[in-house]
Amino acid sequence: MERAFVSCILLLLSVFSIADAGSIGVNYGRIANNLPSAVKVVKLLKSQGLDRVKVFDTDSSVLKALSGSKIKVTVDLPNELLSSVAGKQSFAYSWVQKNVAAYHPQTQIEAIAVGNEVFVDPQNTTKFLLPAMKNIQKALVKYNLDSSIKVSSPIALSALQNSYPSSAGSFRPELVETVFKPMLDFLRQTGSYLMVNAYPFFAFESNSDVISLDYALFRENPGVVDSGNGLRYFNLFDAQIDAVFAALSALKYDDVKVVVTETGWPSKGDENEIGASVENAAAYNGNLIRKILTGGGTPLRPKADLTVYLFALFNENEKTGPTSERNYGLFFPDQKRVYDIPFTLEGLSHYKDKRPPVSSGPQVSTPIGSGGVSKSSTANTWCVANTEVGRERLQHALDYACGEGKADCHPIQPGSSCYEPNSIEAHATYAFNSFYQKNKRAMGTCDFSGAAFVVSQPPRFGQCEFPTGY
Repeated sequence: MERAFVSCILLLLSVFSIADAGSIGVNYGRIANNLPSAVKVVKLLKSQGLDRVKVFDTDSSVLKALSGSKIKVTVDLPNELLSSVAGKQSFAYSWVQKNVAAYHPQTQIEAIAVGNEVFVDPQNTTKFLLPAMKNIQKALVKYNLDSSIKVSSPIALSALQNSYPSSAGSFRPELVETVFKPMLDFLRQTGSYLMVNAYPFFAFESNSDVISLDYALFRENPGVVDSGNGLRYFNLFDAQIDAVFAALSALKYDDVKVVVTETGWPSKGDENEIGASVENAAAYNGNLIRKILTGGGTPLRPKADLTVYLFALFNENEKTGPTSERNYGLFFPDQKRVYDIPFTLEGLSHYKDKRPPVSSGPQVSTPIGSGGVSKSSTANTWCVANTEVGRERLQHALDYACGEGKADCHPIQPGSSCYEPNSIEAHATYAFNSFYQKNKRAMGTCDFSGAAFVVSQPPRFGQCEFPTGY
């Protein structure tokens, strides 16, 4: 079975082009006293195939080390400078000249994050945000950098008034007219994107009694149907991001793209931080990377090629707060991996989520907050086609399942018992389910790079019967 699984992944990675996929970056925080030099960090990034990095300042040693590396960089203008940048255009000119123009293009700065999660800043800097963004944009124009560098500002999911179900996503009403509409106008006019920080871990940790761990970690689960739009969700990340897309749509800004500037899972936490473990962190980040690099959009936006920045590159020992805050790193300060996951398309061909044995008893839970799911045993589950990915991707996956995948596709040949209805959805569902059942419903065998998903009720197409085992 393992050989079949690896073969499936290899073929699908070749079938779905890199052009159809998203991009993975990493947040390089430095709140620690034991980190390697910036020069060593750049070598580490390149050795891992990471070609995007986001930093939380404009430290000269870091920006110089990145010079000539071809790594795309997002820099940050900290919250404490918002009032100065908003109040004086000359300050914005000076800041951009010193911290951006002095390094670009040798250091490939592609974006400036103006502030970070400003709406929850205890210093109440929200009123300075949009003026600061506009003044930074004017400075980029002054130095002829506006065509290559975008301006945005990361928001936390707490900026949403509603996030469940995803279709009901909406921004906090007190921010709509004063901040969001003018900011989204700015992003639209400048061709920029909305930066979003999304952490399914927080939702799971706070509601572990009702949120399935499999749902939070991108593992197989029956999924949940959004009552508002009829779409089925299989992970909390998609549900959270689609809540943002729905909020944008509600304000008529469907054309504004989204970049996930922070997401991650801690490898260690305090006793009350449920779910913080090396195993879960590896599963979350590894499965997320696989989803993004193989072209997985979201149920609401299946063609959205998301750029996602993992948080964070290192464990940072001087961060305050709960233990988890110091244990989001992909690497220890000595540059050893905290857990082994791939960061590139090539590495995915050998990656497999090291899931622990599943207990024989049923596990029932209903996630809330951004999509829910009822978790149960996989003994009576089926694999069905996901029509949201489009006909072309379904056909590619169907061709694989019936060919290299060795699914039993005889019943869907002309004149056979399951040929009717003669539709791509019906034929793909039969083939995908055959592959899934032949491989004993193992994790990863009902995915086909987003072209299929698991359900707990048998599919029905005409008189065709869908077996549950071979």
